[in-house]
Amino acid sequence: MRITCWGSRGSIPVSGPQYLKYGGDTTCLEIRTRSGEVVIVDAGTGIRRLGNKLIQEEGHIYHFIITHAHWDHLMGYPFFKPLYNRASRFHMHRCPFPKRFMENMITKVMTPPNFPVRYSELRAQLIYETGDPTAFNIGSMQVVPIPLSHPNQGSGYKFIEDGKIFVFLTDNELGYVHPGGRPFEDYLEFALDADLLFHDAEYTPEEYEQQILWGHSSFTDAMNLALEAHVKSFGLFHMNQERTDDEVDAIEQRCQQIIASTGSSMKCCVVGADMVFEL
Repeated sequence: MRITCWGSRGSIPVSGPQYLKYGGDTTCLEIRTRSGEVVIVDAGTGIRRLGNKLIQEEGHIYHFIITHAHWDHLMGYPFFKPLYNRASRFHMHRCPFPKRFMENMITKVMTPPNFPVRYSELRAQLIYETGDPTAFNIGSMQVVPIPLSHPNQGSGYKFIEDGKIFVFLTDNELGYVHPGGRPFEDYLEFALDADLLFHDAEYTPEEYEQQILWGHSSFTDAMNLALEAHVKSFGLFHMNQERTDDEVDAIEQRCQQIIASTGSSMKCCVVGADMVFEL
């Protein structure tokens, strides 16, 4: 599988010279499977640039997955150009959410006065897939969900193809179990031996002491999860909106020092816009 990050910023998009290296767009991932499917995870503002690329391609069939309904993961949806193309066909994967959660979530985003174009006016064909709430397949790739520990709940995912494993756990608080969430041990088991893990790393340990219950993790908690799970590569995700490039670099350097002190061979980076990962 090929994973492209189109946005990884937390909570709200940002811009300015201090955010050039990692980008300011909010969450959106593109996953290309061996069998040729295009899988889109979340519709943060990064989905706008992804749409600009997809509209130039010959393929028009897409699969859409959502982690949760908070605004920073949906605000780019109305600006996704393939939605306005009659040739586009979207497979909207409901699982693991309740029956009409996906439909209700998307229609609320495109309801006046929030946005001038109504959901009913979209030209693309949207097909809502039910599937198995514990695991489902998209072409050659299996998708396994897990509840996130986050206010209003949500879902993380494990993507498995040809023996390779990518785990995506954004907006996940490892230091506190929110209603519907799971304890640390469950996320540890879920990520065990993954080839690649992206995990929420919004706060420093000092900041987290003041932000407990907000639904996000410190980078040290996320790092501990990655190390204990023996993942091969770890990506820090959902960087705080106030975190400048220099500050992000300092966090990555601290993580590299932690890895070196443990003797681990795990690779580590901060996930930024336009980064590509091949598994």
